[in-house]
Amino acid sequence: MRYISTRGGIAPIPFKATVMMGLADDGGLIIPTDIPAVGEDTLERWAHLNYRELAFAVISLFADDIPGKELRGLIDRSYSTFDDKEVTPLRKVGKLWIMELFHGPTLAFKDVALQLLGNLFERLLEERSGIMNILGATSGDTGSAAIYGVKGKERIRIFILHPHNRVSPVQALQMTTVPEENVFNIAVEGTFDDCQAIVKEIFNDLDFKARHHLGSVNSINWARVMAQIVYYIYAALKLWHEEGAKAVHFSVPTGNFGDIFAGYIAKRMLSPLIKRLILATNENNILTRFVVEGRYAKGKVVPTISPSMDIMVASNFERYLYYLYGEDPARVRKAMEEFAAAGEITFSQEELGRVRSDFASASIDQEETLATIRDVYREGDEGYVIDPHTAVGVAAAKRLMPHLPPGETVCLATAHPAKFPAAVRKATGREPKRPAALEGLEGLDPRFVVMPPDVNKVKNYIVEHGLKGP
Repeated sequence: MRYISTRGGIAPIPFKATVMMGLADDGGLIIPTDIPAVGEDTLERWAHLNYRELAFAVISLFADDIPGKELRGLIDRSYSTFDDKEVTPLRKVGKLWIMELFHGPTLAFKDVALQLLGNLFERLLEERSGIMNILGATSGDTGSAAIYGVKGKERIRIFILHPHNRVSPVQALQMTTVPEENVFNIAVEGTFDDCQAIVKEIFNDLDFKARHHLGSVNSINWARVMAQIVYYIYAALKLWHEEGAKAVHFSVPTGNFGDIFAGYIAKRMLSPLIKRLILATNENNILTRFVVEGRYAKGKVVPTISPSMDIMVASNFERYLYYLYGEDPARVRKAMEEFAAAGEITFSQEELGRVRSDFASASIDQEETLATIRDVYREGDEGYVIDPHTAVGVAAAKRLMPHLPPGETVCLATAHPAKFPAAVRKATGREPKRPAALEGLEGLDPRFVVMPPDVNKVKNYIVEHGLKGP
C-alpha cells in the first residue's frame, strides 16, 4: 500500500513514512492510493474474529510494511489498556444500538487510535534511533488520549494546545495533571479552530518541522483514521452475523470529520452492508449545512455543552472532498485555496446527490441534547447514561431513522458521561457514576501555560522545551 496527498504534491510513500510525516509536505492530507475491497468470503472469516484479531486483519491491509508478528504485538499492547475485552462493545438501548468507545485509559473514543499511534511512534523512533516533538490541538479528548499514549516515552515530548476555559473541567484536568516530564500543555486564548490553525501553520513550515522533528497526533495523521475504521467494521459484522442485519447505519457525533471519515472508508470497504452515515452536529453545524444545503461555509463558533464538537472548520473534510471530486488533487487544491480566501465552497446538485448517498445529517441544539440524555436515562435499562456528544448522535439518529433504508442503527458513544457531569446532572438530576480513572483528579496540581493565539509564541515554546536532535 502506498500513500499520496489530497493535493497531489508528494510522491507515493509507504505506511511508516505516512505516520512520521503526519500532515503532507504540500499542506494536504495523506490518503491511501487504493481502498481495499472486501469480498464475501473475507466477511465470513472476519465475522468470527475478536476485536484484536479483526484490528490486525484490517490494519495489515494498510500497514503492509510492518511485519505481521510486530504489528500483532503493537495491537495487543495498545488494546490491553482497555477495560472491556471487546474493546468497543455494543449495547442495545431502545431501538438503537450504542457502541461504547470509552473503555480506554482516558474514557474517550480517541484512545482507540491514540494508544496504537503512541506505540507506533515509539517503535518507529527506536528503529530509526530518532526523536520526536509531537504537536497537537484538542477540543477536549484528543489531548488527554494523546498524552496517555506517549507519556513517559523517552524519545518523545508532546505539546498539546487546547482552547483556554473551553473544554470541560474534567477534560482539562485529565490533560494538565499528568506528571511525566515529557508532557507540555498550552492553553490558547481562543477557540479550537485557533489551536488547529496554529498547528497547521507550524506543520506547513517545512524547515521548522524538520529541524525540530515534529510529529502529529491529530486526525490529520492517517494512522488515526486507519485505527478507527476497525470499530465500524467490527460493529457492522457483529450485527450482520449475530442479528441478521442486511444494512447498518452509523450515527456519529461530528466536529472535525475524522471519525466519520473513518466510517466512510469502512462503508467503501463493506458496501452495501454499511449503508448510511448520519453526520450529527451541535449548533456548530458547518457540516450539516454542507449535507443539507450544499454549502461548506465558515461561521462563528458557539460554545456548547458538547465542547469537543465546538469546531467550525473540519480539518478532515479535505479527505472526503478528494473522493467527491473524483480523486482530482488539482481541483482539491484549488477548492482549499478558495476556501482559505473566501471562507466558502459550494457544490453542484450532482455532487450534492452523491454526498446524500453517503450521509444524512441533523443539527441538534443544547435543549434537545439535554432532553435526549434525560429520555435515554428514563427509558434505558437500569438508568443508562450517555454524555452530551453521544446524545447529539442519538437525537440525530432518532430524527432521521424514518427516512433511512431499513436496517440497524448504531450510535457512537464517544465519551464516558462522567467526563461531563454538569450536563448529565442538569439532564437527569443525578451525578454520573465516576470511574476509577477520574478519581482524585481535582486534588492534583495542573501544569499548563496560557498563551495568545500566536504562532511564533508557540514555536518559541517548542524550541525552548522540545527535544534537540542532530
